[in-house]
Amino acid sequence: MLKIGIYGGSFNPPHLGHLAAARAAVAALGLDRLVFIPAGAPPHKTLAPGSPDRAQRLRMTAIAADQLLMPAVTEVWDTELHRQGKSYTADTLEEAAQRWPGDELWLLMGTDMFLTLHHWVEPERILALAGVCAFGRTEKDSEEVFAPQRDYLSRTFNARVTTISVPGLVDISSTRLRELLHEGKGREFLPQAVYGYILREKLYGTNADLKDLSMEDLRCVSYSMVYAKRLAHIRGCEEEAARLAARWGADGERMRKAAILHDCTKYFSVQEHLDICGKYGVELCQLERDTDKLLHAKSGAALAKYAFGMDDGIFNAILYHTTARANMTLEEKLLYLADYMEPCRAFPEVEELRRLAYTDLDGAVGMGTSLSIQEMLQRDKELHHDTREAYECYGKGSQA
Repeated sequence: MLKIGIYGGSFNPPHLGHLAAARAAVAALGLDRLVFIPAGAPPHKTLAPGSPDRAQRLRMTAIAADQLLMPAVTEVWDTELHRQGKSYTADTLEEAAQRWPGDELWLLMGTDMFLTLHHWVEPERILALAGVCAFGRTEKDSEEVFAPQRDYLSRTFNARVTTISVPGLVDISSTRLRELLHEGKGREFLPQAVYGYILREKLYGTNADLKDLSMEDLRCVSYSMVYAKRLAHIRGCEEEAARLAARWGADGERMRKAAILHDCTKYFSVQEHLDICGKYGVELCQLERDTDKLLHAKSGAALAKYAFGMDDGIFNAILYHTTARANMTLEEKLLYLADYMEPCRAFPEVEELRRLAYTDLDGAVGMGTSLSIQEMLQRDKELHHDTREAYECYGKGSQA
C-alpha cells in the first residue's frame, strides 16, 4: 500500500511556500507519491481576471514540482482542468481512490483551508476518503491554531488529521504576489524556473523584452526551459566559462551568457528542434537530424540569437559546443571546454583536461576531440565531420 499526498490549489502562481510545504509533507508523512492538482474552477473563489490559462497554470505547476528533484515521487495531475463547472475536492478524491485503489490518501492544505474544511461540500466524504495534513509556519502557531479544529474533525467525522510545522514558510497570498509581479517585484517568492516561465509568457503584466534581459533574468528564463536535474551542470558550466575567460582574456559576461543558454533546448523533442532550425535557417546535416545530442546545440544557438538577442559570437559558441570545429574562436574554445569539464563532470581524464585548459588551450581542445572520437568508436557511432576536423586541427599527437 502506497501513501499518496494530494496537493490541490489554483497555483496562480506556484511559489516557494508551496514547495516548502510539499517537501515537509513528504518527509513527515513518508509519502511514496506527491500529486499536485491545479484547480480548474475553484469552488471557494474565482480566478482573478487576466490569470494565466489552464495550460499555463499546468505548466507552471509542473515546473515547480520538478524543482523538488523528486521525479520518482512527484507528479502533476490535470484531472480538475478537464472538469466542467466547479471542481470539488470530494469528486477529486473519489477519482484518486479509483486511480490508486487500496492506497492511503492524504489531502494537503494550509491553515485557512484547514480551518474551514467542515464548511466544504461533503466534508464527510472527503474525510472518509483521505487523511488531512495541514501545515503552518511554526510548531507553536500550528498547535494553538490547529488543535481545536483537529479535535472537532476527529470527533465529528472520525477524521485522520496530522498537523506539521514548516519553519520559515513563505507567507504571501497569491493575490499579493500577482500584484508584486505586475510591479516588477516578487521574484524572491518564486522558484527561478517558475519566474523565468512567467517572463517568457509575459504573465501577470511582466512584459519582459527577452532580447534585453538582465543576467539573472536570463538565468531564470533558461532554467524554465530545462529539467531541474540539468541546473547543476548549467551553473557549473557558467562558472567554469567565467574562470576560463579570466584566464585567457575573454569577456566573462559574454561567456556567462553563452553558458547560461548553451543547453536551453536540451529536452526539446526532435520535432521542436527541427522546427526551430527550419524557422531560423540553421542548416542541418543528416547526422544532426538523426541525433538528439547534436540537435540541441543547433536549436539552442538559434534561440540564443533570434529569441534572446545574442550576437554571432555567442551563436557560434553554442552552435559548436558539442562537436567543436577547426579554427575555433576563443569564445568557442572556452564554451566547448567549460561544457566538457565543469565541476559536475567525472571521467578518468577530466583532471588532465582541466589542467590543460588553463595551461595549453589548444591542447585541451585537442584532448577533448580525441576523447570524443574514442567514445564514438567504442560505441560504434558515426563521428561528426566537425569533430574530425577539429581533431585534425588541434589534436595532432593525440591517440584517437
